[in-house]
Amino acid sequence: MNEFLLIFRRDAEATAAKRSPEQMQTMMNYWREWIGGIAAQNKLVAVGNRLDTAGSVIKPDNVVTDGPYVEVKEAIGGYTIIKASTLAEATELSKGCPILSVGGSVEVRPIIPMEV
Repeated sequence: MNEFLLIFRRDAEATAAKRSPEQMQTMMNYWREWIGGIAAQNKLVAVGNRLDTAGSVIKPDNVVTDGPYVEVKEAIGGYTIIKASTLAEATELSKGCPILSVGGSVEVRPIIPMEV
């Protein structure tokens, strides 16, 4: 089995819109069901976390800017790590991600282990 990083992207402006507590609870239930389904298949490596919009970006010569990338419309909202035999299988597992129902996207990336 190979490991894959799923990066959850969303429209930064749309995320700023406030959802009702009921809408947030419903969305959290969708996420739990989706992640639970992957875990039930023994394909969940690490439950990721949501990411805040605040942060810093460090560039060459120790240049630090506020970020991350506030000038772009799309933001990374979170991540998780799964295992699958192929990129196609990881992609198929990602098709059920709740972020897709609110206009977001899932980037699926193979993880290449570092040799120490």
